[in-house]
Amino acid sequence: MKAAPRIDSPGSIHHDGPRGGPLGPMGRPAEKAKDFKGTFNRLLGYLKPRRLRLLVVLLFAVLSTVFSIVSPRIMGKATTRLFENLMQMYNQVPGAAVDFAYIIDILLVLAGLYLFSAFFAWTQQYIMAGVAQETVYDMRQDLNEKLARLPLKFFDSHTHGDILSRMSNDIDNISITLQQSLTQLITAVVTLAGVLIMMLIISPWLTLIFAVVLPLSALVTKAAAKRSQKFFAAQQKELGLLNGHVEEMYTGHQIVKAFGHEPESIEHFNAVNDKLYEAGWKAQFVSGLIMPLLSFINNVGYVLVCVAGGIFVTNRMITIGDLQAFIQYSRQFTQPIVQTANIINIIQSTIASAERVFEILDEAEEIPDKTDAKIIELPQGEIEFRQVSFSYQPDVPLIEAMNIQVNPGQTIAIVGPTGAGKTTLVNLLMRFYEIDAGEITVDGVDIRDIKRGSLRSMFGMVLQDTWLFNGTIRDNIAYGQAGASEDQVIQAARAAHADHFIRTLTEGYDTVLNEEASNISQGQKQLLAIARAILADPAVLILDEATSSVDTRTEVYIQKAMIALMDKRTSFVIAHRLSTIRDADLILVMNEGRIIEQGTHNHLLAAKGFYADLYRSQFSA
Repeated sequence: MKAAPRIDSPGSIHHDGPRGGPLGPMGRPAEKAKDFKGTFNRLLGYLKPRRLRLLVVLLFAVLSTVFSIVSPRIMGKATTRLFENLMQMYNQVPGAAVDFAYIIDILLVLAGLYLFSAFFAWTQQYIMAGVAQETVYDMRQDLNEKLARLPLKFFDSHTHGDILSRMSNDIDNISITLQQSLTQLITAVVTLAGVLIMMLIISPWLTLIFAVVLPLSALVTKAAAKRSQKFFAAQQKELGLLNGHVEEMYTGHQIVKAFGHEPESIEHFNAVNDKLYEAGWKAQFVSGLIMPLLSFINNVGYVLVCVAGGIFVTNRMITIGDLQAFIQYSRQFTQPIVQTANIINIIQSTIASAERVFEILDEAEEIPDKTDAKIIELPQGEIEFRQVSFSYQPDVPLIEAMNIQVNPGQTIAIVGPTGAGKTTLVNLLMRFYEIDAGEITVDGVDIRDIKRGSLRSMFGMVLQDTWLFNGTIRDNIAYGQAGASEDQVIQAARAAHADHFIRTLTEGYDTVLNEEASNISQGQKQLLAIARAILADPAVLILDEATSSVDTRTEVYIQKAMIALMDKRTSFVIAHRLSTIRDADLILVMNEGRIIEQGTHNHLLAAKGFYADLYRSQFSA
């Protein structure tokens, strides 16, 4: 088969990890969306059905923040009253004493405010958690349903890792942002506005003095972020190289050991690891300077406020309680600024994640079945290709004007070099790809006029690359037929010569295969795949190098089982080992998408053409 071109879509590398730092997740520059506004509006569409709860979340977030903002000012009143009482006692004013009743009242008010603030904060987080999970539930469901409707072309042109990243990492990124970052952004903005208002109310002059250090904070943050970005970029590059090397070495560790290349592998790892260390150290060092520098600048502002505030208190321009409250507000002021900048970066990354999800949702789907599409109840297996043309890319034709006539019960072998179009032929037959011209018929009906489910249920497939899922051996065989009984599963296993090895396993048919089915051999996987096809009892068999992974003795048994299975069934056998298809009713020899020869084994050998050359090359010894 000439494989469809693999295209890594933009943004296929997704960084996931803990959030934090003024530069975005893991201190890295935020990944940006190509169409921020359009993607943001589309994401809002998922939130629209929950807008009432979002308004409640907004209200509760504001209330929670407001209650916490006014607390320092109220506490300052208690400090002022206590200071006045102590000054009266110091000056020996008659009847002077600490007004504990007033202070206790203030403390009770503060306790009430803190309780209300905590209640509103907990409630808005609880509601937002539900909104976030429901939203990503809908997105995940839409994405899963979309993937089921996409043609094979999509999966051939996107890496599996990229699709999984969009399905898992990007959805999780959206979930975390909705659940945490949105409420944090609201809280940060309200805190910033509220603190600024309270500072202005207490003293416009002190606010002006404090504002002198703000531009310096912004300059330091910008300079440090700019310098650290290139180090973080280098860190990600080296991390990617390191991960690639580790994956390559440890998936092929047997080959590395067999050829004695451990020293070279370790040397290469150390070289990349050193570069990663250097870039990571510089990135963390530069970004780590931001908070100490901001802290130093803020302390300078703090000293200026304290000195000026002391002068104002001495001149009775403000009370000592207001000065205390102002100092508290000044200490709080920079935190929401840094938090807001961080959350904006996170939101940018989240919109980029949403855009990647929406890219899949916007992919062209399989052409839907016609409203009057047919269902063939008792397929006979008569198949015909009439002037079929197909290409993966418009300017690179692969199959041109192909004609094939297959009668019911015939065994058709397809041979040819790699990239000749052998598997493509099968993909077109099962309508995994749409043909460009001509028509393919099954029992005289154009496959485009048959319901896809009905069409594909006629075929049983055994591929060279077996697919088994995480479950029992029994379940994997029974996958070929819904509701298959225990006896049917065992009979299929016996027909495929798999029953013996299954019974030698500790759990027998209840043996659970792991995710990659690595707890059984490749040949045993192939036997299970063949048993599954036997159980399906299809009208048409498709065998793509079905015996390539089994030993010669087992292959003989399987060939016998296949002969019985293929009896009175139309069968397509894709083979590289020509010894396996000598008894085929018709052999199609393909090269560069064209059928260049066809006939029986003896006829093609007598013709002394391409097939004869292939055959002699395999058996020249």
